[in-house]
Amino acid sequence: MNMDKSLDEKRVAYGKLTGKIGICCNILLAVSKLIVGLLSGMVSVVADAINNFSDAASSIISYIGFRLSEKPADDEHPFGHARYEYIAALVVAFLIMMAGVELLKTSVEKILHPNEITYSWGMYAVLLFSILVKLGMAVLNYTLGKKVNSTVIMATAADSRNDVLTTSAVVIAAFVSMKWGVNLDGIMGVVVAIFILVIGISLIRVTLEPLLGTAPDEETVKAIEEKVMSYEGVLGTHDLMVHDYGPNRRFASVHVEVPAERNVLECHELIDKIEQDFLLDNGLHMVIHYDPIVTSDEAVGSIRAYLKEQAKALSPSISIHDLRIVPGENNTNVIFDCVIPHSCPLSEASIERELSNRLVEHFPNHTAVIKIEHSFVSLS
Repeated sequence: MNMDKSLDEKRVAYGKLTGKIGICCNILLAVSKLIVGLLSGMVSVVADAINNFSDAASSIISYIGFRLSEKPADDEHPFGHARYEYIAALVVAFLIMMAGVELLKTSVEKILHPNEITYSWGMYAVLLFSILVKLGMAVLNYTLGKKVNSTVIMATAADSRNDVLTTSAVVIAAFVSMKWGVNLDGIMGVVVAIFILVIGISLIRVTLEPLLGTAPDEETVKAIEEKVMSYEGVLGTHDLMVHDYGPNRRFASVHVEVPAERNVLECHELIDKIEQDFLLDNGLHMVIHYDPIVTSDEAVGSIRAYLKEQAKALSPSISIHDLRIVPGENNTNVIFDCVIPHSCPLSEASIERELSNRLVEHFPNHTAVIKIEHSFVSLS
């Protein structure tokens, strides 16, 4: 959850470095394979060359994406431009898919209409060289991507690893065809194409999630809640929302419960302290809403504890907050918010009905006034 400036600078520097290396290496491999593929007549080698050309295009887009993501915030984009990295990753995924589709069409054509293949040691040398280069790129991208937790660099590492496997498959197919006279060229091309398509689909899914806006992971939620609860005087926390504006660009808001009897200035100072600590320690821009909780009224405390217990009995994921009591001449209204995660199997109506009935059973002449809310985070 650490999001300091040095990590941003490393991310961009590593991203641009891997982009430049990817452009140079992939163009070199693509041209080499295209030449030997056309000379030999092997569609799988030509397809592998096309795959390297698409990888070069992906590296160009990746490089541009990192260049754009380092642009500072401006009036139109006050949260910066870090989401360009997500967009770049999505474009890379689509390019991989396009390469897979074209390869599949060509390979099926070669199965239906096979051609004569000419084998040479030069072809094997180019393919083996390609495997070594791609293996080095996979290790480099994985190492750097892991250091800065970059989706784009890790996707490039996965793509390089996949290229090692696909080129190895082409070498095996060529050797089998040469040794035993069995033409596996088109079949191996189909296998490689399907493999590329599967990878492309998985990358699209991974890169779409942050753009659509996913809930923060359980580890992040727990870390935030534990840090908030570690401050003296904090009674509880709820309504946590985390907004992702790109790698290392996270903003959050949360409600923090403190005793209503405590001095307002002291509470304000406490909340300022929590916000500042999150920014300094975690690089997280935190906005906190102050919720005063009456702790001196025994009746309020008793009802709050009972309803929290009953909510947990219905489902461990249900919680209540902001409870207050409004006494009337013949009846007392108990007003509170009830938070239900989207994954909860119970309906809103059934939860509201159960809590209302249980309140009346234990506290006669009390009526529950419930506001149903849905959680923006989830804990398993």
